This record gives sequence, structure tokens and C-alpha cells, in this order.
Amino acid sequence: MRALVYDGPGRVSWETTPDPVIEAPTDAVIRVDTTTICGSDLHIMKGELAEVRPGTVLGHEAVGVVAEVGAEVHRIRPGDDVIVSCVSACGDCPFCRDAMYGQCRGGGGWILGREINGTQAEYVRVPFADHSTHPLRGTLTHEDAVLLAEVLPTAYEVGVCNGHVSPGDTVVVVGAGPVGLAAVITSRIYSPRRTIAVDLSQPRLEAAKRLGADAAELPGKLIDDLADGPGADVAIEAAGTPESFVLCTRVVRSGGHIANIGMHGKPATLHLEALWRKNVTISTGQVDTSSVPSLMALLTSGRLPVSDLVTDRFALDDVERAYDTFSRGPDTGALKVVMHANGVSGEEPP
Repeated sequence: MRALVYDGPGRVSWETTPDPVIEAPTDAVIRVDTTTICGSDLHIMKGELAEVRPGTVLGHEAVGVVAEVGAEVHRIRPGDDVIVSCVSACGDCPFCRDAMYGQCRGGGGWILGREINGTQAEYVRVPFADHSTHPLRGTLTHEDAVLLAEVLPTAYEVGVCNGHVSPGDTVVVVGAGPVGLAAVITSRIYSPRRTIAVDLSQPRLEAAKRLGADAAELPGKLIDDLADGPGADVAIEAAGTPESFVLCTRVVRSGGHIANIGMHGKPATLHLEALWRKNVTISTGQVDTSSVPSLMALLTSGRLPVSDLVTDRFALDDVERAYDTFSRGPDTGALKVVMHANGVSGEEPP
């Protein structure tokens, strides 16, 4: 098969690799139809995740068709359309039994595209397939469904739920990339009074307004007014920089919540001299994807307006150009970049 292979910091190649096979009776092999790129893939490309070995196929989000299943896979069968979760779950360890699949200690967690070959390929082997795939329901397109593989559940679980967004809240989302915008979208489930997006990219601020933010601006007067006044009930950090985390600590009100989603590649300062008396709760987390069934129902019913979240489409074999587009998103306005195995969505297969 053909796949995108990590060759070391700053180097990837679209090349021929061995087809995946069933290695354990709980495995499935999925023929990838639609996949996408995550910010963590860019961290890997930069060499910031030392555990990713050269020769690894990248990617951890996909929608596809089941090609083969192991003898102990009972919930899916060949021919089924499924979402491949970014998190693999053994289903038996103490964390999985508490639906904390991202913390799996039975061989799962975030392993696709990190510890084992991932989804930016024609086929992918999915361990623990009964717990790590979700059959498609209703009339969802593969392009919408791939958003359920990671970006929507990450924003919802790690941002909105960990931040305890409630009706009438003021929510500030710092970072209007794909996961920050997904937090804007999923926060609306709980009817906040006002949602404010903050970013340094004007194209992304404009996207935030299209996707439902009540206000979107560069760090400036609105944030200063909140910091000096009532403050935000929930501040969601979705940029992964020290500066964005500090901005969240400034803007959150006493008794409020800071929910950190962003993947931090360097230390961030915790200003306890300013926070110690504010009764602030700070949460972090790895997505569990336990919310996928609920989010799928909302997406199918039209209650999650995600149509503007996907901005760029490529054929799967054009994945290197897709990476270039995604990496320049703050300047170009690119958000979720998806790759289709049969060519760009809307075109006839080659």
C-alpha cells in the first residue's frame, strides 16, 4: 500500500509500505476513505515527540470501510463504514472501565501514528477494534464523520466539559485553530451567554464569527475589560503556547475554570502570585472519545454547524501538499484539511 512515512525531524515521504495484517484477534484492518491532519502531526514532524520512530506511518483520524477483522471482533464486520478513533482502548484496564480511554494502560491510548502505524495511508490496522471504532449512523458524510475521530470530541471533552460550560456563561476560547473553533461550536450545546474567540490570525477570527462566536478579536481591549471586570466563567486554552495560557489566567474570573486543550511543546508559567486567592480550577487532559456517540447524534440531527470547519480537500496521494497547506493555516485561513482516497471530495475517482 501507499502511506505517509515519518523519516525523521522535518522529513516525510509518500511511499510504498507493507499492507497491514491482523496481528491480534482483537484487530481490524480498515480501508481508509477519508483522513485528516492534526496539530500534533506537525509537532511530530518537527521532532518534538521523541517516541515517534522514523519509519512510522503518520495520522490518527480516519473514516473507512472494514476490510478484515480478527476472531475476537464482534461489533463490526467487513463492509461496515466506521470512524477510527484517535484513541485506542483495550476496554479492560481500570482507566477504560472508567471511560478514560485516553489513559488506557492495556496497550491503547494515543498509539496510532505515534507508537504504531497510523491512518494517513490506504489501509490501517486498528487494535482493540470493538472499542476503538464507531459504526457510522444515519446519513453522515465521511467528511463530516472524520471530525468525530478527534477534533470535535477533544474540544468537547477536554474544553467544554472539563471547563464546566453552563447556561449563561461567558466563555473565552484562546486560539481559533481547528480545535478552538470546535470548542466554539460544541460550547453552544450548553447555551452560554457569550462566546469570545481570541487569536492572532485575522482569517481565523473571521472563521470564528462564521462558526458562532459572538465576538472574535486580537488580544486587546475586550480581553482587558474582562480581566479588569467580571472575567470569563470559562477560559479554554486551545493554542498550546505559554502566552495563550497566561492570557487564560488573566481573563478567568474568581471561581472560574481554565480548561487547557492545547498541546504545549515548552513550559508555561503558572502565576500563582496572581491566582492563589481566585479559587480557579485548572484542568488538562487527553481526549477519551467517549462522547463520540452523543456528538454523532447531534451532528446527524444538524445541531452542530461544522460545514465551515473543513476548508481544504486533497487526494490522499497529495498528502504532502496537504501538510504544507495545513501548516500555513494561520496565514491562509486553512482549518481542517482532509484527504480522500478516491480524489478530492466532489470529483470523480481517478
